[in-house]
Amino acid sequence: MTMDFEHTTLGQRVIFGTGAAAKKIAAEIDRLDAKHVMVIASDSASEKVADFDDHFTVALWHREVVMHVPAEVADRAVAAARDKDIDLVVTVGGGSATGLGKAVALETRVPIIAVPTTFSGSEATNVWGRTENARKRTGIDDTVLPTTVVYDAELIRDLPGGLAVASGLNALAHCIDSLWGPRVDPINQALAVEGIRALNEGLPSMRADSTDLDGLERTLYGAYLAAVAFASAGSGMHHKIAHVLGGTFNLPHAQTHATILPYVLAYNAPAAGDAEQRMAGAFGALTALDGLQRLRSAVGAPTALADLGFTSDDIAQAVELSLPAIPANNPRDVTAEGLTALLTAALNGSDPAALN
Repeated sequence: MTMDFEHTTLGQRVIFGTGAAAKKIAAEIDRLDAKHVMVIASDSASEKVADFDDHFTVALWHREVVMHVPAEVADRAVAAARDKDIDLVVTVGGGSATGLGKAVALETRVPIIAVPTTFSGSEATNVWGRTENARKRTGIDDTVLPTTVVYDAELIRDLPGGLAVASGLNALAHCIDSLWGPRVDPINQALAVEGIRALNEGLPSMRADSTDLDGLERTLYGAYLAAVAFASAGSGMHHKIAHVLGGTFNLPHAQTHATILPYVLAYNAPAAGDAEQRMAGAFGALTALDGLQRLRSAVGAPTALADLGFTSDDIAQAVELSLPAIPANNPRDVTAEGLTALLTAALNGSDPAALN
């Protein structure tokens, strides 16, 4: 790649450290001089926020968190925030909680403190999403970029092993898509390659119950780098397909990303040139696909869209909706026939190497 590019670095404060998340949040609330704080956390995150009242005053607890941010759920959260004159949102959870916080920020223009409990990466991007009439719509607005992110591996120790793996592979998808995204540049490529290295090291070292703090910290670090690269490079082929599968067919977010990733990589790799070689190097493998498949085998990754509720009858619609959204700079031309073959292979969990 020639050194002729424009790169935007998003402004954000990142606080990384294990333990005492509530104290760190309280300090940020004071720094931002917020008076009416809304905490968005699902019921499953109740234990993670149990000590918040000991450190700062919460004006509104909001626990209706739903995958893919349905429009009606977002509208209720916005109305609740306005009713309480909220001037700061604290989100605790995965991409769904962060996404709901972004929906509130988009409409009210209040800042966000994001406290991730998965590796979704939404906390480090200015991308928002909203699902309405079975279609997931996304956009970019700097207002939804969390002002501060608090990373605390203690809050992820109880993440179920299967979800930890899927979420970590979702982060890996951010890295891989960033290497050929519509706004790809050498800076986000460098971040993405380092993210792959960190995730490749961190994910296998985590135990089934996610109690290995070293693995969690490495994976959090890699997920953050992945998200920063992705925010700069933009959504590539992988994410355009995943948004259709999630928004239209209501497939689980992280598991869907984890499942289709090797198929998108296998499809693009022959035409990806230097990007493929850099991925392979980060994995410590001869090819990027070999490295990804070795990692997926080590962590027990999901393998087939059929296991997530996708069917052969859904493929034609998924192709129709995905095809026009795939960026023109994708390394390899994408046709309806090629995308059909990709989704058919992912549906059945076939060997992705056959797509090369």
